[in-house]
Amino acid sequence: MSKLFDVYSLWPIEPVRAQGCKVWDKEDTEYLDLYGGHAVISIGHSHPKYVEAIQKQVEKIGFYSNSVLNSLQVELAEKLTKQSGYNDYSLFLCNSGAEAVENALKLASFHTGKKKIIAFSEAFHGRTSGAVAITDNPAIQAPVNKGHEVIFLPLNDIDAVTNELEKGDVAAVIIEGIQGVAGIYEPSNEFLQQLEESCNKHNVVLILDEIQSGYGRTGKFFSHQYAKIQPDIITMAKGMGNGFPIGGILISPKFEAKKGMLGTTFGGNHLACAAAIAVLDVMEEESLVENAAEMGSYLIEQLSKIKGISALRGRGVMLGVEFEPEYADTRNRLLFEDHIFTGGAKNNVMRILPPLCVSKEEIDYFIQKIKEKTENN
Repeated sequence: MSKLFDVYSLWPIEPVRAQGCKVWDKEDTEYLDLYGGHAVISIGHSHPKYVEAIQKQVEKIGFYSNSVLNSLQVELAEKLTKQSGYNDYSLFLCNSGAEAVENALKLASFHTGKKKIIAFSEAFHGRTSGAVAITDNPAIQAPVNKGHEVIFLPLNDIDAVTNELEKGDVAAVIIEGIQGVAGIYEPSNEFLQQLEESCNKHNVVLILDEIQSGYGRTGKFFSHQYAKIQPDIITMAKGMGNGFPIGGILISPKFEAKKGMLGTTFGGNHLACAAAIAVLDVMEEESLVENAAEMGSYLIEQLSKIKGISALRGRGVMLGVEFEPEYADTRNRLLFEDHIFTGGAKNNVMRILPPLCVSKEEIDYFIQKIKEKTENN
């Protein structure tokens, strides 16, 4: 009997090594990874520069608490704000996406003196107390999570948001750059612009959850940048560490820092910072944001020609492919017959979230295998 608490549905596959967009299992079977472990792998598995940075850092010092100076945190903040275009924002570091969301909510509440949060239908923001309370899935909310003041509104309905904001009791609005777990649903550029305007008018904090849609995945550093808006707080994780646990929030200069208002034991440790700096260096040196945009356009072009696909959503290499019911088994067949990892979501949606370094040749192989499943059915 397993000593592990049995909460995960597992494929009978155990990856033991990986490189780029490929993983190999215990039997040395090669898989094409178009899921990146829930959009975590950004620069590719086991990138040499990334591996070297972690190895060198752990030989020096892997961890000390946030009671001492750590110049790696400063270097990471400088590179991140520059590459993302948020030069006047500050960075708070933590360990995961859920933790980033918790700190964003806390900071917004400190700033406004209020506690009601507006989130959106089908939203997913994490599984910790505040994060799961603003996740639109009662099945994963325990009674202890249900004491938060949260209202869920329809995505892209600015009138519904404005009506709530006019009541004057809202601390923050939180929205995903693209809804991932829900099945890849995008807020429109117009909606995001109206949301920014309305939040500013009512002195409500706008939080953009870019945990899955950020770090170059959509072809811009952050997905919301297509709408040309500037939220007050941006949450990050997943691709930030390429598999090493790290998260963070970018914070507008409108917020005043006070000693002790936020804190974490492990957040921003030396090893995590070394990993995250290497990720940003590789992204810049190899033009991975641009590659995500180019390969995403190519993927959409090729997928749009395939029979059996009823809807195609997303940007860059964050795509949702919705199949007609007779092709609902396509994802499983790709995994077990062709050894291609993809992700799932509701309503026969396959999520495509490969490393940003994915190549045209790898996409062509994927397209060929989907065609075999749908056109020869």
